[in-house]
Amino acid sequence: MNAPMKPISIPIHAVPEGTRHEEDDLQYPEMPRGMATFSMPHVPEDADTSAMAEAAQLLQTFLDALDCWNFKARGTGPQLDLRGQPAEVLRVLNEVLGEGEVSARVEGLPGGSVSVQESVFTGVWRVREFDAENKETAYRIEASSLPAILLDAALQGAQPELPEVAFPEGAMNAPALFAEIRAQLASFGTNGTTNGASHEINLTLFPLTPADHQALQEALPVGPVAIISKSFGSCRVTSTGTRHVWRIQHFNSKSALILNTLTIVERPLPILAAAEDIEDTRGRLAELISWMRADAGM
Repeated sequence: MNAPMKPISIPIHAVPEGTRHEEDDLQYPEMPRGMATFSMPHVPEDADTSAMAEAAQLLQTFLDALDCWNFKARGTGPQLDLRGQPAEVLRVLNEVLGEGEVSARVEGLPGGSVSVQESVFTGVWRVREFDAENKETAYRIEASSLPAILLDAALQGAQPELPEVAFPEGAMNAPALFAEIRAQLASFGTNGTTNGASHEINLTLFPLTPADHQALQEALPVGPVAIISKSFGSCRVTSTGTRHVWRIQHFNSKSALILNTLTIVERPLPILAAAEDIEDTRGRLAELISWMRADAGM
């Protein structure tokens, strides 16, 4: 027969009123305060009607090509060369396309630099290329999940394998981390693609010593491509010295780093436009062109 249980005395200490400290309260991370939503850009009221009509026709040509493009084939989307267009037409185009959340730069390559700005129409980008003397050599709008020139530059400025480095004294987890990266890179296909698969290493939770960080910096220096997406705070993506290895960092609205990763992937997923984005863009561009034609009296 089981012995009767003895009562357990749990002391309860009353906290005198007014002695509770503010730091005793639970602390929660700051939540996002707003959501980015699409807003149709304004058609410039002071634009010359002929410039408005010409800009509308250029966008219609681009939209016709966009309607025929199969996004899921992952090929190069339609492009519209803007070099040589009159200044007033370019002004109208720039105003009606606006600026979206994603921008990018390519620097440090021998051929020159590249500036990329997404428009407010997701998946439609303004791309400008410059030579070594900083003279503009190309200016276009194009449709894509991410302009191919950024991916090409990331490959051009990197080597195919993670280099061997001498681990400094105090390196504890870098050897295992490097082995994981090499194993993931070895799983790439012979054509160098991952078929959309990605492998993420969360450095925020990974215990790394200063010596581990030093080894990482030596093996994976910053590459030529830098991308930033601004929404709830920001997401910063940079290529590294090894192909298909990207640093992806998320910051909150106060610019505090909340997630720091190394991601092994062909194309950095957080900033890619999706098929449904392109579908929405088709309808919105058609609406914009209709407004522009009405303002131009067409």
